[in-house]
Amino acid sequence: MTTWEGAWGAGWSLALDVADGDSYDAVLGDLVRGGVAGRLADRDPTLWGPEAEQEAAKRLAWVDLPTASRPLVDEILALRQDLQARGLDRVVLCGMGGSSLAPEVICQAAGVPLVVLDSTDPDFVRAALEDELARTVVVVSSKSGGTVETDSQRRAFEKAFQDAGIDPAERIVVVTDPGSPLDEQASAAGYRVFRADPEVGGRFSALTAFGLVPSGLAGVDISGLLDDADRARADLAVDSPENPGLRLGALLGLAASRKIDKLVLADAGSPFPGFGDWAEQLVAESTGKQGKGVLPVVVEGTQAPNFHPATADSVLVTYGPGKEPASAPSGWSVAVDAPLGAMMLLWEHATAVAGGVLAINPFDQPDVESAKAAAREMLDGSGDAPAPLFADGPLTVFASPGWLPEGTGTVKAAVSALLAQLDDDHGYLAVQAYLDRHRDAQLAGVRSRLAEATGRPVTFGWGPRFLHSTGQYHKGGPASGVYLQLTGQPSADLAVPDRPFTFHEFLTAQAVGDAAVLADKGRPVLRVHLSSPADLQALIQALS
Repeated sequence: MTTWEGAWGAGWSLALDVADGDSYDAVLGDLVRGGVAGRLADRDPTLWGPEAEQEAAKRLAWVDLPTASRPLVDEILALRQDLQARGLDRVVLCGMGGSSLAPEVICQAAGVPLVVLDSTDPDFVRAALEDELARTVVVVSSKSGGTVETDSQRRAFEKAFQDAGIDPAERIVVVTDPGSPLDEQASAAGYRVFRADPEVGGRFSALTAFGLVPSGLAGVDISGLLDDADRARADLAVDSPENPGLRLGALLGLAASRKIDKLVLADAGSPFPGFGDWAEQLVAESTGKQGKGVLPVVVEGTQAPNFHPATADSVLVTYGPGKEPASAPSGWSVAVDAPLGAMMLLWEHATAVAGGVLAINPFDQPDVESAKAAAREMLDGSGDAPAPLFADGPLTVFASPGWLPEGTGTVKAAVSALLAQLDDDHGYLAVQAYLDRHRDAQLAGVRSRLAEATGRPVTFGWGPRFLHSTGQYHKGGPASGVYLQLTGQPSADLAVPDRPFTFHEFLTAQAVGDAAVLADKGRPVLRVHLSSPADLQALIQALS
């Protein structure tokens, strides 16, 4: 085993353990000799092969964002001062995927409040609508301008403002790509519009208007965030074996090519809780395709199951002031520490490099649209609604065909049958909770219990937001997952204004649609449905 440690700035460090130093040095040497870092800094779209070239040619502007985004700073701060002068100091962000995960971690790191509305759960949406509307400004973020979740949230806030006698144009700020449907609608309605760089993909957009506008309006020092990223930029562009982006990317790609493809992320005292969730969507959506990929597994800390103990197919990663890589059964581990802006840029570079090592295009998401199409079919009535298999008290069970033993009659037995489908060497369980992630936050505790019980990597994602991150890996990555969906009846449904469906109908369609796509790909899916929010403890008990 080979250990490498390096520092590329005050307080910025990267330490790696690699089980096969010779192979790792060979991959790293190829990257250096191929000028990969310099070509990436020059936005060379040929780095990932001819099939990826067309997409890469319009997705590489993120490498220049530490300077390219500078003009936004004064514009955002001026708008914040205007809003503050009008008593508008509660910022709500409507967005999905990279549009919400980056601002959430940026604001958490700064200790600044930001209400992130990244759900179609009606109770979750209603809570955001009904709290302090008089002092609320809403940022609506969608790169495509057609994200149905975000469009539905925008409609709900427009109606809430109108019902309160407030002009939505005074309260709604839009971030989108130029010329998108949202750009056209918002401009016509007189909303303040920030047009982001269209040559940056959503998951690489942390330092664009998508990350900076909501964070800056909430009160974050976004100039300092860009400063931190800019100080790391030169080191990430140099073709040298000391380049931390090449080092980390080579490790991720080489390990995954050997089926050491679970990236277990643990916070080791960092000042930015939630970073793992942002890194999860970046890595999973970028690499999970063509039956390959790196699956991030975000755990509760360095003593949590999947980190301690870990599986033999895992790379262990700590982020924070701890300097020593963890001891991993696989022999592959990482310890990294840097300010948030530098950390984000490092992981973006490393993810792009890992894509090259794995011979995949890190900038597309070919399997995301399938779940959206299936949800649309459910909403328009052309999809088949699944029939429940049985009820166990307040819990109702659904399952994809072909794996659940006939006669199964309890949730515990059904979960056990699902876990029996796990591959002992490379399998993982994805728990997908289509519920209110604030009210039902304690449900996330089942991740560690299931990881301990199975001895395999277990991920936990709140639906529908994970569809915009790990959803790509679930359908496009290695066929080694089993899936546990958790759905439920809300306290009350909520209409989507001027749409032929409610929020709950939409959320259910998203869960059912994604399950159908997974089942078509031969993935086992179990869904447990709650009769009411009051039955949450019954669900937790059944999963324990």
